Amino acid sequence: MPVEHVAADAPPKKIAKILDRDACCIIDRLVSPEVMDRVRDEMKPWLEEIPCGPDDFTGRKTQRVGGLIARSQTVRELVENPAVLGTVEQTLSHASNFHVHLTQTIAIGAGETGQDIHRDQWAFDFFPFPDSYQVQCNTLWAMSDFSEENGATRVIPGSHKLADKLRFRESDTEPAEMEKGSVLLYMGGLYHGGGTNKSDHVRTGINVTYAVGWLRQEENQYLSVPREVAKDLPESLLRLIGYAQGAYALGYIDDLRDPIEAVRPEFSRTRSGLGELGDLDKAKERL
Repeated sequence: MPVEHVAADAPPKKIAKILDRDACCIIDRLVSPEVMDRVRDEMKPWLEEIPCGPDDFTGRKTQRVGGLIARSQTVRELVENPAVLGTVEQTLSHASNFHVHLTQTIAIGAGETGQDIHRDQWAFDFFPFPDSYQVQCNTLWAMSDFSEENGATRVIPGSHKLADKLRFRESDTEPAEMEKGSVLLYMGGLYHGGGTNKSDHVRTGINVTYAVGWLRQEENQYLSVPREVAKDLPESLLRLIGYAQGAYALGYIDDLRDPIEAVRPEFSRTRSGLGELGDLDKAKERL
């Protein structure tokens, strides 16, 4: 079954419905190719220096550059894209909060072999989450056109409903082909993997993933985004990268203070009390 594509103006509820069914969906041309070019220019210093991966999974001909919120103004805009956040809010609405899980530029070089088919949520120490409970909603933005020839991400639509720790071959998957400026959204339970790059060109994408707020981030945003950068970020982005409570009582500072006080005290909600900070009523609804 191929990956379903939707237009850039598709409502988040429609996209979330597709994700519930297939665990993957592509929004075509959500941003212009020029936006992707800006990211490439901003990331050029690191893409020229970062070595390829040390093993087959990370890719011996693949560069992976993280810390994108600190290094790219344009990526900050992608992280808060309304269509994406609206969809994430729908798909992870069963949790009190969600945060950025990781940011990464992935450049798959010519001749790279296909990645093992896996689930991103295995990062949580292979914990067996219930099939009905999704903990991640991820994005992969196309900085270049994604084709089967150049290693487009391989997916198995609907596989979030399958048993855990299954093994698949690339031939069991479908290529998530898309144009530059498009974005693939996929759930943490989707079986997928980077494709084999049979072309002479580098296939580059931007991986930004979101996870429920009570789980630890894969990329430590507090250290990846230095304080001197964080102090100038808007409140919405700071809370999205983790300066917020993950649930009613997770992540506060010492005397029940709002974690955002660490970098932007003027945004603090501490004086409103822990009930508002952690949304006690919302937490009770889940009991």
